[in-house]
Amino acid sequence: MAADPFPQALPKFDEMAISRYGNVVCYNQTLMNMAGDHSLEDSGSSLTAALPVFVMQLFVSNLTYRLLYYFTRPLYFPPFVAQILCGLLFSPSVLGNKGWVLDHVFPYRFTMVLETFANLALVYNIFLLGLGMDLRMIKMKDPKPVIIAIVGLIAALLAGVGLYYLPGNGDPDKILAGGLYWSVAFGCTNFPDLARILADLKLLRSDMGRTAMSAAIITDLCTWILFVFGMGCFSKAGIRNAMMAYSLVSTAVFVLFCYFAIRPAVAWIFNNTVKGGNVDETHVWFILAGVILCSLFTEVCGVQSITGAFLFGLSIPHDHIIRNMIEEKLHDYISGILMPLFYIICGLRADLAYMFGFVSIGTMALVISASFMVKILSTIVCSIFLRIPLLDGFAIGSLMNTKGTMALVILNAGRDTYSLDVSMYTHMTLAFLVMSIVVQPLLAIAYKPKKKLAFYKNRTIQKHKGESELGVLTCVHVFPNVSGITNLLQLSNPTKKSPLNVFAIHLVELTGRTTASLLIMNDEAKPKANFSERVRAESDQIAEKFAALEVDNDGILVQTITAVSPYTTMHEDICSLAEDKQVSFILLPYHKNMTSDGRLTEGNHAHADINKNVLSYAPCSVGILVDRGMTIIRSESLTFQGENTKKEIAMLFIGGRDDREALAFAWRMVGQEMVKLTVVRFVPGREALLTVGIEYEKEKNIDEEYIYEFNFKTRDDPSVTYIEKVVNDGQETITAIIELEENNSHDLYIVGRGYQVETPVTAGLTDWNSAPVLGVIGDTLASSNFTMHASVLVVQQYSSANRQNAGNNQEPVQGGAKTAQAATPFMEDEDDEEAHQYHRGMRK
Repeated sequence: MAADPFPQALPKFDEMAISRYGNVVCYNQTLMNMAGDHSLEDSGSSLTAALPVFVMQLFVSNLTYRLLYYFTRPLYFPPFVAQILCGLLFSPSVLGNKGWVLDHVFPYRFTMVLETFANLALVYNIFLLGLGMDLRMIKMKDPKPVIIAIVGLIAALLAGVGLYYLPGNGDPDKILAGGLYWSVAFGCTNFPDLARILADLKLLRSDMGRTAMSAAIITDLCTWILFVFGMGCFSKAGIRNAMMAYSLVSTAVFVLFCYFAIRPAVAWIFNNTVKGGNVDETHVWFILAGVILCSLFTEVCGVQSITGAFLFGLSIPHDHIIRNMIEEKLHDYISGILMPLFYIICGLRADLAYMFGFVSIGTMALVISASFMVKILSTIVCSIFLRIPLLDGFAIGSLMNTKGTMALVILNAGRDTYSLDVSMYTHMTLAFLVMSIVVQPLLAIAYKPKKKLAFYKNRTIQKHKGESELGVLTCVHVFPNVSGITNLLQLSNPTKKSPLNVFAIHLVELTGRTTASLLIMNDEAKPKANFSERVRAESDQIAEKFAALEVDNDGILVQTITAVSPYTTMHEDICSLAEDKQVSFILLPYHKNMTSDGRLTEGNHAHADINKNVLSYAPCSVGILVDRGMTIIRSESLTFQGENTKKEIAMLFIGGRDDREALAFAWRMVGQEMVKLTVVRFVPGREALLTVGIEYEKEKNIDEEYIYEFNFKTRDDPSVTYIEKVVNDGQETITAIIELEENNSHDLYIVGRGYQVETPVTAGLTDWNSAPVLGVIGDTLASSNFTMHASVLVVQQYSSANRQNAGNNQEPVQGGAKTAQAATPFMEDEDDEEAHQYHRGMRK
């Protein structure tokens, strides 16, 4: 028995007995009243009062959970692993039987206080679980997730019952109710942790990821039905419930009441009381009170309070702003502060030493391995009949083993009703721990998804011959990025015969929350209510700005997308979307912004890394816009506005594939009354030509052909001016650009990045290049004072060879998917065609 903190006083409790269902403690009520009301000052220790002890418990549980979470996160374990370890650390077999723990941290006499707050936290946590579950993800038109979920759940239930009654697995004296709770916990899948795993592995937008998420939601709902059925069928003594009919019927009536009464009533109240999208504290209080009332109702029905909280969460309209308000006010406090108390309660109920008295190591290994393999095998069998790749079937089956808080809830319900004893409870808790540890590392190692080969030829602007649609993927971090990008798109001469198909992405950094806001929103459903108020408002502003662009110009079609991802792997989402949409051009904002005096700030280094990675792994051409306040004046009558409405655009041609792509983009602007284009080609003099190599000669011949084609087709256009400047090194090139700017101030410079291109025209400038993503000339234009008011567009043409080299030379980004597979070239046609052009030019 632990040391007595009440010297010369009555014992803390009269008697403690150990049973298969845990420690049975008999308290001396007289002492409890004295300690609670009168003897605090006499005791000499404030830790004997309930409130100080609870504060200590709250601090210890949070500190322990956070430390374990930060230790396990680099190993790519889901938060559930840290949650179980937090509880097991204070189990009777580890620290739970230590004297100082029993006396000052988790004393028996204050267990009821601890459990009360833990259960209250659990009620609101389950409410948030229902609040974040989007049932619209269940697409009944696609039977694959439904079949996978149902077959996997049935197989898990049957296997769970078999393993429960397995000889040597726990005390042979078992009851039917225990088998039900064991098997239901065995078959459940945790959707939030599954979504987090998919986000970490960059599989959210894959077909496998969508199927797994839909199947997880279906499994969750079926698990809830079985769980409620079990609570209604069995009493708190683990025997058949005499009020089973009342319990099940009343619960079914409440489900219908939630769907047909509470859901429309909540929607009506919000629609008629929320003005201007502003939700006040009264609405939030109404929701929080509704959670308690619904929990109380289902408790009266005999199916535990968490059922009402979950149903009420599902009843809140999914697209309403109130969801975001509730998450902001509850999520961090409940999940981060109070829920560790629940994990501690789970750990205090587990006893490893007691379990190993009934379960051997071999039996435990058999149960854990069988638990993990059942859903994998059942999903693989379904995959064969559903014609799903076996590798995808293996991945989905592994993901369906993802466990979470719901699994612990089911086990604790079985423990509360004396359906599961300590050995079976502890055994399944360890099984959940091992399964959660294995899932994500196993997928990261074994699952190598085959990249869909998107065989589309027009990966570059130069490929677009004549009048054809140009697909552009624009990326925006913050609202100020929008103006320059939309103005540049308007300058790109979109017409009905040569339209722009624009996919505008708002890039949002993924934070630590494991809710549905982790998901990358598709084009059809954008539940921005999951975002914070600031992000949601900014997303709406960005969408309105691009929508106005579509309204003002018949030649532009815009689709807005919100992508949520960690900065370290955001480039993978950009490249994946570019491939899915089969665009030819990705337009990125430069990471530095312009100040009021026209200079550029230090910028966001995370945005700079994104630009660098996109340039390395993009499946098409890429442009980076250095926006210095580029504005555009559009009017139905340009005749009366004179030359002031003209946009002076300069294209600086050095040579190479990137410069040809930049010229192709500038060429597209030709044909508008408001655009005046000047193409300046820098040609090396005789002295500089003495040092050139074979590669330069090859590129020069291709440049000559493209320049000739451009001059021939624009010879009768007075808005186009072509100039050649002879220079011998980089210094003379800079001098020529300064003279060009002094003679005629320009609004926009378009240049090629010049990646891996060595030319005498830029000799001596490479050592001064501080921004490799802009190239030598682009960096010079962005940093020099003579172009203080001009914007700069730096263009890099898609090259499968350069992309392969980037994938081989660049280290993978920590925390993201494997970039080696992303570096695989999709096709070689651009390089092959230009090589063919070179040989054709030599034959000429």
